Amino acid sequence: MPHSLWQGALSFGLVTVPISLHAATDSGPSVSFVRVHKADGGRVRNQPVCSLEDEAEVPTEEIGRGYQTGEHIVPLTDDDLAQLPLPTAKTLTILAFVPAGDVDPLQVERGYYVAPNGPAANKPYVLLRDAMDDHGSVAIGKIALRSKETLALVRPMRELLVLHSLRWPDQIRTPAGVVPDRLVDISEDELAAAEELMDSYGPLNEEDLRDHYREQLEEIVAAKLEDREVEAPGEAPQPRGQVLDLMAALEDSVRAARSARGEDADGTEASVTPLQAIEDKVAGTTKRSSARKSARTPKEAGGKKTTGKAPAKKTAAKNKATGGRRAG
Repeated sequence: MPHSLWQGALSFGLVTVPISLHAATDSGPSVSFVRVHKADGGRVRNQPVCSLEDEAEVPTEEIGRGYQTGEHIVPLTDDDLAQLPLPTAKTLTILAFVPAGDVDPLQVERGYYVAPNGPAANKPYVLLRDAMDDHGSVAIGKIALRSKETLALVRPMRELLVLHSLRWPDQIRTPAGVVPDRLVDISEDELAAAEELMDSYGPLNEEDLRDHYREQLEEIVAAKLEDREVEAPGEAPQPRGQVLDLMAALEDSVRAARSARGEDADGTEASVTPLQAIEDKVAGTTKRSSARKSARTPKEAGGKKTTGKAPAKKTAAKNKATGGRRAG
């Protein structure tokens, strides 16, 4: 098992499940820069200095922490912080179960895989996973991560439970001043044309899921190291100016999107990889019965999403259909 970032217990009701958290994502080879001196290319570094000692550099072992309030800084020691009541330091406490659509994506931060710790944890782990999957719900709780308490969302993902740390509601800024400031009338034809354009996009292509900016930056760096010309692609098409005829632009866009994907005017096929393949990759190839509901795929009812809860009772046929679940 990979190295765990956190070990403790997940608590819901009187049920306690020993668990560990493992990083679900990494920073990868993303683009990052360091500061350099333009005159000679030397690295410009940040040095820790004391503002009260003539800007003297401070050794690492002498650096502590403090809490700033107004113009004052109050030094705090490890003993001071140890006195804080933090029951979530070793326990992920479930506070409520809600429909997945009730969580605003603006709140979602880091992702972690949740693993059961020890054979005794397998059954309650699988029970919670399957119950949430059948119920169409996700769990909201509290946990202490990275030396601070945070809200957390726990959701089923195939054979796994996944945890996402969440921002507190007061960390979400008001959208005042950025919403459209004028009322506009949208016709049924315009709405239908926009939806047709959305349908014409189709699923994601594997090529779309690559960081082309990073790849081109690496080419520039390699060219500089090898003292050669940069093999740059052609310039990307620039967006056109103001749209004067919205319907005409939508219709042209539908034709262009289908043409780019090698489709006929009536729209047929394209060889692509859907984003769902990401979950398939990380969750393994074993799939449970397709008769089960999924918390991640809302049912359609008259063209609208429904978040109704699953019936409390299951039929014998349903129980038989889900008999292939992993018992842990």
